[in-house]
Amino acid sequence: MRENLQDLTELLLSHQPLTEEGFAFLIENRTPELSARLAQGAVQVRRQIYGTAVYVRGLIEISNICKNDCLYCGIRASNKNCDRYRLSPEDILLCADEGYRLGFRTFVLQGGEDAYYTDALLADLIGRLKEKYPDCAVTLSLGERSYESYKRLKEAGADRYLLRHETADKAHYESLHPASMSFENRMECLRNLRSLGYQVGCGFMVGSPGQTAQTLAKDLKFIADFKPDMCGIGPFVPHADTVFAKEPAGTVELTCFLLSVIRLLHPPVLLPATTALGTIHPEGRELGILAGANVVMPNLSPESVREKYALYDNKICTGEESAQCKDCLSARMRSIGYEIVTDRGDVKKRMDKE
Repeated sequence: MRENLQDLTELLLSHQPLTEEGFAFLIENRTPELSARLAQGAVQVRRQIYGTAVYVRGLIEISNICKNDCLYCGIRASNKNCDRYRLSPEDILLCADEGYRLGFRTFVLQGGEDAYYTDALLADLIGRLKEKYPDCAVTLSLGERSYESYKRLKEAGADRYLLRHETADKAHYESLHPASMSFENRMECLRNLRSLGYQVGCGFMVGSPGQTAQTLAKDLKFIADFKPDMCGIGPFVPHADTVFAKEPAGTVELTCFLLSVIRLLHPPVLLPATTALGTIHPEGRELGILAGANVVMPNLSPESVREKYALYDNKICTGEESAQCKDCLSARMRSIGYEIVTDRGDVKKRMDKE
């Protein structure tokens, strides 16, 4: 067994994909020593491509209104305790103005699946953003939409799209979502985004209810095959107004282990150290960077709504995750040997020599 683990480790450190069985074995038999070795390899390869740069994105949470009823999500349609809001295009542009002043050159518009944001409204908004700030990237994270919708938004100037696949195991997906949502449609959306020329992000929760080493292995195999430009993973954190309220949260340990694995699997990937990681551990984002991540997403949303975009309980929404405290975040990154970079931070397709 030790030799098998050694062989799998060496394959991963040489950026070779494993089989699903290999990934599952690696996860089930991980040790602190293995995690440290993979983190060291992940940091080394990330440094070859991105140096010590940590890219920042200005996150604008545009609406917590959502038509879906995902079982794990605090803004699910059936949650009557959720204090709903949506930002107007003018509100969003004001957030971008503030972000640009602070030095951000990527804006991430994230929200629930809210019918208010029609293709026409979003296309106009994206056009206004790109006209005002032509040196900036616009990333959308607005859920499942039609091919035609994604096409129109791309033509309007959107650069990137984040759509977490949540799990690459169909049965597990169905256990986390209502019958009205389809695993096949989620995967089709990701393929459509790729075919339209977006920089595409997928991702999953670590420790979600029903998740096993085998379901995680399917996620890793999917990432190895799909080769996303971005991959957002963070620990599952329960929300009191969902059916999973009493389920245990995911762990920093497994999240960081998987960040290292994903970096080694697909070296150029843009890999966030997420707010959820910072929520369950005071130094969670630093630990994520030290495991191979290279993106952080401070919050540019109006302070009046930050607490309302509560996908899970106890989300950090004031302080150093705030875009206005970029200097605080910069100091934290410098303390572990990294530098905040506020350019567009596009994915790099090749490894540069150190």
